Amino acid sequence: MSVTDTTSTPSLKDVLANSSKTSSTTTGGIASATNSATGGQALGKDAFLQLLVTQLKNQNPLDPQDNSAFVAQLAQFSSLEGITTLNSTVSGLAGNYNSSQALQASSLVGRNVIVQTNTAQLDDPSKGLTGSVNLSTSIAEGTVTITDSSGKTVRTIDLGSRAAGSASFTWDGKDTSGTLVPTGTYTFKASAPINGTATDLATYLPATVNSVTISQTGGELMLNLAGKGSVALSKVQTIGI
Repeated sequence: MSVTDTTSTPSLKDVLANSSKTSSTTTGGIASATNSATGGQALGKDAFLQLLVTQLKNQNPLDPQDNSAFVAQLAQFSSLEGITTLNSTVSGLAGNYNSSQALQASSLVGRNVIVQTNTAQLDDPSKGLTGSVNLSTSIAEGTVTITDSSGKTVRTIDLGSRAAGSASFTWDGKDTSGTLVPTGTYTFKASAPINGTATDLATYLPATVNSVTISQTGGELMLNLAGKGSVALSKVQTIGI
């Protein structure tokens, strides 16, 4: 009595053919797992595990992924998750910074600030005006010449002898004849002989903050000053009341 084996053993050709078919479905399987795990959102650890399982199911048995490749992929996903968390944290800090800027800006509107400029708006001549000049070295004498919008000199203030640093001066709002000048914009030019040469000096004058511009990109706060345009907050020397 003879027994015949009816089972068939797959040949190497058949195994390679099946491996080729399995390999061709890997991309589609991973893509399907990605969509299922993430729902179109950012990839995380859970998505990585599903991708890992799909990759194991669909890898070529004749050329499987090695352990180092899986570890490298896990490290990449961990780094991506860390960067995503860092971005969220930075975005939150930026929002808090913008809120702080808005609060700071609201307290500046209507107040006087001292900035480096050569013009000043005189709204109430009876109150006068106080400014300052920046001296790089001590001087024996110096003057501040004040002119109106037409270029006419209305007053000259004597600085006298001053030490190096910030030297203040006060204008009572009157011209050379002792009469109050009209409201308007006036120009200040300070000069002093330094090392035998007449030298122009930087003047710092008051201005009123009409409004504030807050940057939407995290830039510097800009103050819109009456009669002067926009000035960066970092350029302000003193904030008054």
